[in-house]
Amino acid sequence: METQKALVLLTLTLAILTTSANAQLRTDFYRSTCPNVESLVRSAVQAKFRQTFVTAPATLRLFFHDCFVRGCDASIMIASPNGQAEKDHPDNLSLAGDGFDTVVKAKAAVDSNPQCRNRVSCADILALATRDVVNLAGGPNYPVELGRRDGRISTMASVQRQLPGPGFNLDQLRALFANHGAHTIGFSHCSRFSSRVRGQGDPTLNPQYAAQLRQMCPINVDPRIAINMDPASPNTFDNAYFRNLQGGRGLFTSDQVLFTDGRSRNTVNQFANSNTAFNQAFATAMTKLGRVGVLTGNRGEIRIDCTRPN
Repeated sequence: METQKALVLLTLTLAILTTSANAQLRTDFYRSTCPNVESLVRSAVQAKFRQTFVTAPATLRLFFHDCFVRGCDASIMIASPNGQAEKDHPDNLSLAGDGFDTVVKAKAAVDSNPQCRNRVSCADILALATRDVVNLAGGPNYPVELGRRDGRISTMASVQRQLPGPGFNLDQLRALFANHGAHTIGFSHCSRFSSRVRGQGDPTLNPQYAAQLRQMCPINVDPRIAINMDPASPNTFDNAYFRNLQGGRGLFTSDQVLFTDGRSRNTVNQFANSNTAFNQAFATAMTKLGRVGVLTGNRGEIRIDCTRPN
């Protein structure tokens, strides 16, 4: 486990104000081939969620990292014998194993049904599992478009400059999130934000919160120590993230800038005041994220094993 345990960038306003090509996806894609795919995936996800809450942020972040690199094709799941796959890139080394395990177990549950065996892509299973962990953590139960095919290519080189950093400003976030969505809940390692609480510190950070972070992250802290991104309700998917920003409690610069920059402050205030508005915007953003770079029709494949191409 390294840094960046859960990258939380709820830049929903940036995601929902842009357009995204509607790929050949539909919610009833498996109506005739695997009609109970959603219940099979949800049962497996519920079992995993009962074992550990980490299932939620880990699966959500896995989907995010997959879609941002080469599109939503489950290429993040592929293991490489020589350590050169997407998952081997430094930005992905901290992806929690519980996310991968959730997809593998959901895939096994789907394939245990003879009618469904080798009919449902790992990419679609990841998309469904992501919706389910969000809902189990208290978030919206939004419809998931299906019909993605799995990619055959996964390279460490393709990750370069595709994922946002904790120090991004609003213009950088706008550029990166132009056709992507975002996510919430999770935790981070101290090194990702230590510069904001050391030395002169960051004046946009609440002083009491900064002092709390210094206590939790001393100079010689164990690099495996993780800090909740949301100090108010870390295990609940809700709009507390935005209320935290109003109080200067955004863990990353790329979080707090959504409130300090006047261009996005009104959206932060809207979501802080209405959990319903936030949930609706999140569902919209996740649908758009799920369309990014998808393979459909005869492109790609249906992987028999999510961790390797057929």
